[in-house]
Amino acid sequence: MKDRTIAAFFTVASLSIHASFAQEASKPVQGSQPVVPAKIEFKGGPVDQSKAEATLKDSPRHGEWVDVPMAGAAKEGAGEAGAATAPIKTWVVYPERADKAPVVIVIHEIFGMTEWVRATADQLAADGFIAIAPDLLSGKGPKGGATDSMKAEEVREAIRKLTPDEVSSRLNAVREFGLKLPSASQKVGCIGFCWGGSQSFRYACTQPKLGAAAVFYGTAPMKDSKPDTEVLSKAQCPVLGLYGGNDARVTATVAATGEAMGTLKKSFEQETYEGAGHGFVRQHSSPANTDAAKKAWGRTVAFLKKHLE
Repeated sequence: MKDRTIAAFFTVASLSIHASFAQEASKPVQGSQPVVPAKIEFKGGPVDQSKAEATLKDSPRHGEWVDVPMAGAAKEGAGEAGAATAPIKTWVVYPERADKAPVVIVIHEIFGMTEWVRATADQLAADGFIAIAPDLLSGKGPKGGATDSMKAEEVREAIRKLTPDEVSSRLNAVREFGLKLPSASQKVGCIGFCWGGSQSFRYACTQPKLGAAAVFYGTAPMKDSKPDTEVLSKAQCPVLGLYGGNDARVTATVAATGEAMGTLKKSFEQETYEGAGHGFVRQHSSPANTDAAKKAWGRTVAFLKKHLE
């Protein structure tokens, strides 16, 4: 009887201890993030625009503003005196790696330089690249300012006034700056979004030493509503296009672009994500956008590493 009483005591004690551990284990860890449903969870790529500021604040990587000189650049298309040769306000983020890294130029949207563009550059650095994001409106604002000196409607208007030659001149200056960085290898690629995606495609056709170009929901160079084969014939590097299935304005041009690039024997890969809309990398407003952003980013990083590492 005594042995049964002792056994019962230890059984109750054991259950009490397990219950206590279970209770503690069920408590949230201080500082942990709330659980996100798997269907909209996003890891390993640019964040939604609403989280850009926090991403920049919390990044362990070194990022800095630099003024990239425009010495010798063409003055064609200057919006005001001296604008074409004004230094280019540029955000540079360095990866944490022991060896030299390839450079990737980040070309912003029609909204100009934003915190989201800077956060996306930070993500590229997290993936092992030196990311350089130029404000292509440098010198175009009041008193020679850049995007941050203009209102939203003024930014879009100023971008529409940039000529192809002017954009190429600015990107060339940024490319030359990147190649001179002590920690840079001698390979440079570019990536662009929306308006910047179109500029990324065009830059692949104007800079013969470019290593790779990624195009997010931007059209190829067009002429009379068709891919401009004269421009496309000058492409010297592989191009990757990534598009939203619900973005017919842009995506409707992809088949013709692929056909033209194939006829010209140029390297063009593309993928369209069902249900995703325009700007899906920046706006994770739906599970389809979030899923597309995650998949597209993974493919882009693999593409850039293949051609630049």
